Amino acid sequence: MSISMGDHGPHDIPGVGPVVGSEFAEVSVDVDSTGNSVRLRLQDLRTGRVRFLDALELETIIWLSDGHLARLLDPSSDRWRDGSDGQWRDGSDG
Repeated sequence: MSISMGDHGPHDIPGVGPVVGSEFAEVSVDVDSTGNSVRLRLQDLRTGRVRFLDALELETIIWLSDGHLARLLDPSSDRWRDGSDGQWRDGSDG
């Protein structure tokens, strides 16, 4: 799913919810209360992948050092792997 917006303001898209986007990613953000506790629901609009983050996970992200956060944000560390066997999408092991 691709959403193209001419400005950089926040967008609330019907059926998707609030969207945070840049030239690199578009993520819908919502609060989910169907589990045992309230948590943040994040969905990558390009792939449809969903992640739920509870308060402890969010606090952990806030307290990460800049260097640690930068390593987590490096797409070559995890994003480009297919996820099933740790192999890169081209079949190599890195």
